[in-house]
Amino acid sequence: MLHWVEQAKQGDQEAFHQLVRQFTAMAYTVAYEKLRDAHLAEDVVQESFAEAFIHLSQLQQAEAFPGWFKTIVIRQSYRVLRGRQPQIVSIQEAAQTASTFLDVSEVVERKEMQQILHDSISALSSNMRIAVQLFYFHGYSLQEISAYVGTPVSALKKRLFDARSKLKGTLPVADFVSVFKDLYEGGKQMLHIVNGDFVADKLRQGIVQGDVLVWREVFPEGPIFVDPAQFANRSVRAQYLEHSLGIPSAEYIRGCTAQEQTLADFQNYEEVVLWFEHDLFDQTMLCYLLHWFAQRPLGRTKLSLLCIGSYPGIELFRGLGQLSVEQMETLSGTWQTVGEDELRLGSAVWEAYAASDPLQLAEILQGDTSALPFVHDAFQLHLSRLPSTYNGLGVIEQTTLEKVDNGVNNPLDLFKQVGNHLNDLGMGDLQYWHSLSKMTQGLYPLLHIEGLDTFPDYKNMPSSFRHCHVVLTEMGRHMLEGQEDRVVKNGIDEWYGGIHLRGNSVPWRWDVAEQRIVSMD
Repeated sequence: MLHWVEQAKQGDQEAFHQLVRQFTAMAYTVAYEKLRDAHLAEDVVQESFAEAFIHLSQLQQAEAFPGWFKTIVIRQSYRVLRGRQPQIVSIQEAAQTASTFLDVSEVVERKEMQQILHDSISALSSNMRIAVQLFYFHGYSLQEISAYVGTPVSALKKRLFDARSKLKGTLPVADFVSVFKDLYEGGKQMLHIVNGDFVADKLRQGIVQGDVLVWREVFPEGPIFVDPAQFANRSVRAQYLEHSLGIPSAEYIRGCTAQEQTLADFQNYEEVVLWFEHDLFDQTMLCYLLHWFAQRPLGRTKLSLLCIGSYPGIELFRGLGQLSVEQMETLSGTWQTVGEDELRLGSAVWEAYAASDPLQLAEILQGDTSALPFVHDAFQLHLSRLPSTYNGLGVIEQTTLEKVDNGVNNPLDLFKQVGNHLNDLGMGDLQYWHSLSKMTQGLYPLLHIEGLDTFPDYKNMPSSFRHCHVVLTEMGRHMLEGQEDRVVKNGIDEWYGGIHLRGNSVPWRWDVAEQRIVSMD
């Protein structure tokens, strides 16, 4: 928004057009609240934009535009209320930009179902009505509404919560949910991209409007390429994931192709919101998507991000899937606009993650990563997955052996405790079963699992897996004590992002004490 204001001050008509698109519904809502007459409200909106264009050069701070423009709308509304004829300044005279103004009637048209809610909100207080109209009818985020009406986000959340509570008492629940789901059909079209079906299902329960796309990938596993959508690269990943995690390659390719096609149509939406978490699983997806968007002109589409690593009252936050529908509802509208800093950092991190040299990523992590506050810890933990200088074990293997040595002997308990200890990895069960399986293999296995028929796969978990017993082998104990080196004894064939380590001697290791990558050449 700020760059639109600055450009419009310089006479850029397209930038002013963007401001008109952004603030028309806001202006109409405030004007109608004062006048209670649709036609007069439309007139006030037109005159307010004309006045704003004429005097825009007088605005000293771009971030003050929302409140400044609201003052103009209110002043024009009071002129009408006092029976004065507003000063008519045609759009052609003001800026010869008649084509840039939206038909306000399009903004206020709603389907018959939506009219049910319009009629119902008349019993709400003025403050509640404005909040409901701007958030639900017109799709503005809480931050945008806050800047316009001058009310803190926390207060707006309370107003929306109270309004929903009152409306639930006057509308059948089914109607209430369906109306709120369909409000954006006449307003802002949105696409929400999330990391799992569980989160998506909750969002679809009336928490947000628009479409929800579940992004399905396991970027912490297997070979990573800067452009994973390229046919050859996707085929390599598909073969690896089928072999390691049991995900059918044809199913993986179909899913990736479908989600990429939806993503390619992003300009059909006015806003795309990325919902992600703090851990490596999500941060890799986030950085890939930021890299993807950084390569393309956004046009009129606004890109936003909601990314959290904690939630009040939850001691160990694992992800959005932990939250109830009510808790998820408190996050709706709190996303932030993605700017050049986020796009630049996300793109750089993704390219470094896909590189065969870990020093590129390490260098980025030593710099300023504040634009994406969870990047540093997530990708630092990623680097610690590489074989250590101490015994050749990565952080997952080291933690697993320590837990087994401390008496955690059931695979399900191991997954829970290792996952909690390495929470910033966001490791899924299939990922961990793959790691656990490899620790039982090789010339010198680190673990032995008593009573196990077979490991779980993509769709099935054998009953024996729930009751088997994991024990350290003699070699596993020697490695845990630093007497032997896993890479030297068993060799390695592992992918860590774009890094492929093979053989009994590797060029890169992780120094646990110094918390840094070490070149072994």
